[in-house]
Order: sequence, then C-alpha cells, then structure tokens
Amino acid sequence: MTGTVRTLDVQDYDALVALQQRCGLSSLRLSGRDGRAAFARQMAGGTQVVLGHEVDAALAGAVVVTHDGRKGWINRLVVAPECRRQGVGRDLVAAAEAWLAAQGIRVYAAMIEDSNAASLALFAAAGYARHDRIIYVTKRLCCDD
Repeated sequence: MTGTVRTLDVQDYDALVALQQRCGLSSLRLSGRDGRAAFARQMAGGTQVVLGHEVDAALAGAVVVTHDGRKGWINRLVVAPECRRQGVGRDLVAAAEAWLAAQGIRVYAAMIEDSNAASLALFAAAGYARHDRIIYVTKRLCCDD
C-alpha cells in the first residue's frame, strides 16, 4: 500500500487516539499517561517520536518509538483493519528503526502480547528474536499511568 510515513505531533493527537481505539488498543489511559497533556510532554522530551503512515491523507497506522539512550523500544504499533497485510506495519517498523539508528541506538525491542500472532509474525519477519524467558514487570504509582 503506497503512503507516506511522517512524524506526528500534538495536532495529530485526536486522529492518533481514534486510530488506536479503532484498532482495539486496550492499554490506553486517556486520563493519565496517554492524555493530551502527557502526549505533548512526551513529544517534547526528545527521546520519543510517534510515526504515522498516511494513505490518501488518512492515518492508516502509527507507532510510538522511544529510547533510553541505550535501547530503543517500538511500542503501540497499530494498523487500521482495512489496511492490514498491505505493508503498513512493515513500513512503520522500518521507519522506527531508522529513527532509532539516527539517534545512535543499535538495540531495538518490542513488547508484544503472546496472543498477538500478527505482530509476532511481523516482528519475526523483520528479524526480531523472541525471548520466552524474559518476564515483563511493572510498578505503577497511579492507576492511570
């Protein structure tokens, strides 16, 4: 599918959230870490970018890319249902890797729910190795973060 990948900004917030919700992203916390103010703060921090894949001026996919100076994370990759299996996800992963490489980051990671076969296949095709012995743990200081 032909389209363009570009950096999203605060003006794209509503379209991004609408796409994430339409794709069933269940981890959104719009009253906390994913709210408009939090999004603006994260985008201004210099260690995160949100990339969008547009087709005919409509957002067909998006991905959040972050790094800690050592490792890069490809997060919250979503593709509109009608655009899946057409290269949008592949293009977004490639663009995320290019952004990370430009930041000097050489290790890339993604967290994928084990039931998400499509994402597991996408990342495997892009050369990512699955690590079944790694366990993800969190500590949350607030219920909405």
